[in-house]
Amino acid sequence: MNEIDEYISKFPEEVQQQLQQVRAIIKNIAPQAIEKMAYGMPGYKTNGKPLVYFAGYKNHIGFYATPSGHEAFQNELSKYKQGKGSVQFPLDQPIPFELIEQIVKFRVEENAKAK
Repeated sequence: MNEIDEYISKFPEEVQQQLQQVRAIIKNIAPQAIEKMAYGMPGYKTNGKPLVYFAGYKNHIGFYATPSGHEAFQNELSKYKQGKGSVQFPLDQPIPFELIEQIVKFRVEENAKAK
């Protein structure tokens, strides 16, 4: 069990499934991404630059796609609680996995251009 698996295993079963789905989306879109714990949460890098991070909390899943990732999807993210470069997806609502997928694709392309 690696550190990401260990991190996810500490959450209730239903939350684990959602965190694993977020992780699978990232790994599917960015198979070359380096995956490791950063800032106490699963983090990913491509081209030596931060890609995205995610974290589980009591009432939400935090998703961190850097300020540029959130700016590019500000309309889609507007219904969720946000901070600079972060968004909270409440656990009592469906997690927008398709939106997460779009944001990760955007960030992969953005990092590829920044080489």
